[in-house]
Formats: sequence, C-alpha cells, structure tokens
Amino acid sequence: MEQIIQRDIEVLVRSGLQRSMSYEDYRLMVAKLALEGRSTGPVQNQELSGYTRLNDQRMRRLDKTLKVDVDSELKIKKFDNRITWLVLTESWCGDAAQTIPVMNKVADLNENISIRLLLRDENLELMEQFLSNNTMAIPKLISIDDITGKVIGEWGSRPSIATKMVKDYKINNGKLTAEFKQDLQLWYNKDKGQNTVRDLLSLLFLE
Repeated sequence: MEQIIQRDIEVLVRSGLQRSMSYEDYRLMVAKLALEGRSTGPVQNQELSGYTRLNDQRMRRLDKTLKVDVDSELKIKKFDNRITWLVLTESWCGDAAQTIPVMNKVADLNENISIRLLLRDENLELMEQFLSNNTMAIPKLISIDDITGKVIGEWGSRPSIATKMVKDYKINNGKLTAEFKQDLQLWYNKDKGQNTVRDLLSLLFLE
C-alpha cells in the first residue's frame, strides 16, 4: 500500500514538473499581475491584488540585495547531487515573497540545483500530499532527485525561526493578528533571508 501511494505521489510530481515555470517566468508573471491590479488564484479582490503588488516589490528588492555568506556559499557549491526544487506558491503569499528569492539565490550558486514554480490553487491534488500541520500552507518546497524522480525532502512554509514565532503566538493568542503579521514581515526584513539559507543548507545535506 505504501509503495502504491509513493508511486502516485511520484506521478503527481512528474506531472507538476511538466507544468511548472522557471523563477524568471514566475517573476515576470507576478510583475505583470501587480501592474494589472490582479493576483494568481481563482479569487480576485483588492486585498489579494494589494498583496501581489507588495510582494512584487519585496521580491525585486531581495533579488537585488540578497547575499549568502561565504561559508554557506562554499557549502552550497559542494553539493553534488542533481536535484530539482518544485515550489508551490501564489502571488499573494507574503511568506513566499520573502523566501522564494532565497531559494533561487541558493540554486543559482550550484548548477546541480534547479528551481521550478507551480501555483498551488491549480495543483491542489499535489498540494494535498505535502501539507504543513494539515494545512495547504505555502510556499512548499518539494525536493526531487533528478535521477530517480523520488521526493527526498520538503521544506515550508516558513523559515524555522518564523515557524516558532507563529507557533508561540498562536499558543498565547489563539490566532494571528494583523499586528503580528506586520511584526513577522519586519522580522523577515531584518533577517534578510539568512534563516532560510540555513534551513535550505540543512535540507541539502540531510538528503
């Protein structure tokens, strides 16, 4: 039974890879949607289009300013397995805007690592196989061995420190408030992607 489920997941992953887009195409799509006042996904409203516009600005800033420290860069360049990171996302997701440029930066440092993007709401069957705490939280990174096609790891939907911040806040307050979400974005801005870099390094070498 477990082998059958694994085969089904691999079929979904292969199908997702065939439909996926490059980081460059994803960025062009988000930038276009931001200009048009739209977002990805079936729901279109002012709130989601506003998040898309803000996320386009965030990703543009990170693409220009993000730096990986020398020690981490050396470790990333030593990774010698050929893998693809298939990432489920949507244009309106604030966590995705803060972390996907980091994934792309890491992939740029090693030709053995490829990154491909998929929209969650167009790929719900795949998303349901990679839930976080029983939710369809994004971004969700699925790490795939290019030789075997097998899933060898996953990451998401937030960096480890941010995940703990959210968990602790929910324990004490029940649900996330607008004020907390603002504080979380301030943390992302201060962290400058470094927690995500460390998480991705752990993912690479656990594999």
